[in-house]
Amino acid sequence: MPRHFVLTLGSLARFRKAILTNAGVTGDPPPAINKSNQVRTNDLPSSRSSLLVATSSRMQYPKEVSDPLTLADKPPKSQLVLLALVTGAIVSNISLSVANVALPSIGRDLNASQDQLTAVANAFALGLAATVLYFGAIADRYGRKLMFILGAVLTVPTAFLSAYAPNVEILILGRFTSGLAAALLFPTTLSLISSLYRNHAKVTAIALWSGIGGGVAAIGPVIGGWLLEYFWWGSVFLIAVPLVIAALIMGLISLPWKCDEDPGAVDHLGGVLSMLGVLALISAIVLSAQGIDPTLIALFAGSIVLLALFFWRQAKAPRPLVYLPLLKARTLWVAFLSSAITFGSLIGAMFIGQQFTQNVLGYTALQAALVVVPSSICTIIFGTLAGKLVVQLGSRFAFAWGLGSVALAFTIMLLKWTNDASLLWVFTAYAFIGIGVGLAATPASRALMSSVPPARAGMGSAFLDLTRDFGGAVIQAIMGALLAVAYAGSIRTQLSALPASEQSAVTSELTDKLTSSYSSAVEVSQGYSSAVAKEIIEGAAMAFTDGKSAAIAVALALTLIGLTASLLFFPGKEKEEAYYKEVLEGASAE
Repeated sequence: MPRHFVLTLGSLARFRKAILTNAGVTGDPPPAINKSNQVRTNDLPSSRSSLLVATSSRMQYPKEVSDPLTLADKPPKSQLVLLALVTGAIVSNISLSVANVALPSIGRDLNASQDQLTAVANAFALGLAATVLYFGAIADRYGRKLMFILGAVLTVPTAFLSAYAPNVEILILGRFTSGLAAALLFPTTLSLISSLYRNHAKVTAIALWSGIGGGVAAIGPVIGGWLLEYFWWGSVFLIAVPLVIAALIMGLISLPWKCDEDPGAVDHLGGVLSMLGVLALISAIVLSAQGIDPTLIALFAGSIVLLALFFWRQAKAPRPLVYLPLLKARTLWVAFLSSAITFGSLIGAMFIGQQFTQNVLGYTALQAALVVVPSSICTIIFGTLAGKLVVQLGSRFAFAWGLGSVALAFTIMLLKWTNDASLLWVFTAYAFIGIGVGLAATPASRALMSSVPPARAGMGSAFLDLTRDFGGAVIQAIMGALLAVAYAGSIRTQLSALPASEQSAVTSELTDKLTSSYSSAVEVSQGYSSAVAKEIIEGAAMAFTDGKSAAIAVALALTLIGLTASLLFFPGKEKEEAYYKEVLEGASAE
């Protein structure tokens, strides 16, 4: 029998009999009610002294709970609920990262340029980032379990579309639609945790969600590397299929159909503006590596107009997707900025790192995936530890150590990842990335979810997803563009240094192939003698290292900006907790 109950003020008389029955009290006099219509818990008999009195006008609870006003720190079937939600997060995280290990193979088999490889790596995050805010609001209105199920179901056909794509254009489309499916699935995992768990149980659940969900997902590229040893590149996109089926079955069994949903209307116009604005912005960044042209200018101008209209709409809409006054809270905007920079830089670094270790260091796909394992292990360990640090010392402490660790990892990549980099430096850099992400993910998740009222949990979850997906899409696009530009520039510099007699043999068509991508340069080298082929490959490796360094330098600079913002502007533990309490009290008073 439950020991804790939530009573709606003003309805005490109506529920008095049920309350006394549930408390196991049949003959005691009713509790005294003061003039403000609040229960005085010190007037309750000892057998009922643990009853909690709170207010809530919009809370809905699972049917499994016998009393609809019962509030517990954990939901019924808590372990199965958490397993379903963490598995759902693993599916989305694997889908996001698994393409990187296959990029060199995709480049060879589909004859893809560096720009196209960037698009393949970015398409999933683009589909997710463009729609996650809109889909989060729809989940708040129509049911998070429904969106969880739809996302899980749609993940299967989109995975097969990517796996069996006949050309790079269809592959990009498949990855984009997989991102749309993830936008349905992934936000609901965290918003359900935020709604179903309370107090320290909530912090622990978020820590497990971020630590295990992110850490175990790193095993995906390892499995992908092993598959590439025996199967075609498309097999890596099928890794998530059995996992998403398991998540679907567990979700159908354990998740409640209704939990803190907001009955208000959805701002569909704002949703469309946000989708188009994000699509235009990220597409413009990806295309910027090809140079300035009317299409690029139109995309940048269009993104500015669309995003400006989106924020104007949010200020006017009766039920906005983004409640702009909430953005004034430092716990929200600092966490968003720092996390977007950190996770974006991380995703970009993984995108470049997988190509660097295979193309320049000569690792196989499996070896390149295995060197990332320290990152996965450290993410799980320090992600779990971060929950305790947040409770004891506050989020700012965990943020600072996390961002500092990521900055150290990028410094190692910048200085020690050369053409003959040792395995030790590769391991060390990935380990510090895992430490940093593990420490930063939990405080970011908690800050963004606790800074919004429960009825807007979808908005908080969407903001958290945006830190990873929008930050990842934008910064990965920037790093990918820098890689392509620096690589091509380095190749042209090497060609211009050739003797005049040799330069005459370099046609414009040959130059285009050499500057297109590393895999294209390798293909060109196969038409020459072994000595010349070796020179071409060494030149391409040097050019790729130059591009890697340019991109990593930007990631490092952005991470330091995030670290500075968290140290200067994120509140200390007492002020942070006071604000979260204020948010909950405000929601209860509605």
